[in-house]
Amino acid sequence: MSALLALESVTVARDGAPVLNRVNLALGAGERLAIVGPNGAGKTTLLRTLVGLERAREGQVLLFGTACRNEAEFRAARPRIGFLFQDSDDQLFCPTVIEDVAFGPLNLGCTQAEAFRRAEEVLAALGIHALAPRISHRLSGGEKRLVCLAGLLAMKPDVLLLDEPTNGVDAENGRRLRAALRAFPGAMLLVSHDDGFIAELATRAMVIENGALLPAAIHTHPHSHSHSHPHIHAAAQG
Repeated sequence: MSALLALESVTVARDGAPVLNRVNLALGAGERLAIVGPNGAGKTTLLRTLVGLERAREGQVLLFGTACRNEAEFRAARPRIGFLFQDSDDQLFCPTVIEDVAFGPLNLGCTQAEAFRRAEEVLAALGIHALAPRISHRLSGGEKRLVCLAGLLAMKPDVLLLDEPTNGVDAENGRRLRAALRAFPGAMLLVSHDDGFIAELATRAMVIENGALLPAAIHTHPHSHSHSHPHIHAAAQG
């Protein structure tokens, strides 16, 4: 089966220096791939490159089997991809929550009635329907994160790209976020420093080191205080 999203020998440079260096990646249907690495390693750059917000200096980006070389080709594929930005305020710009969540379906060509039906359905599924009339920018960090996710889910994407989805999320909204992502039927590419979140949701992991993308292993190490902690490590190369 062909990959839904793929990078083939992709190099992305900034100020003349490669951030990603001849990177290869393939995300299959139903797969949940975690990308880890230190701050500044290029994780967000990788996500942005996949949707054409940054352009590869070398190599090829393939979305749903089509090589994307220009803005028109990326634009055609984007409705099938939900991208959760690292900063929720970059995705919330309507007066109220219900309008923010309905915005994506309206852009897909849904009628106003269908767009708002989808928005209400997703907000209810996330357990945050009471937020519908609220002003988006007055929400807590965790509430904003869930509203952004609701906006993506209302578009019924095939793939989710998640950039630090648990940042600034409190425990209660974190549980809602995890439940929604566990229930998502499509593929998922997630960037996170939260090893517990990765261990719960990811089916495999890769790590960015010095611009290279390498296989990684998800391990759970027992600790003396009666529970275990997951850790992500670069896999040994044989």
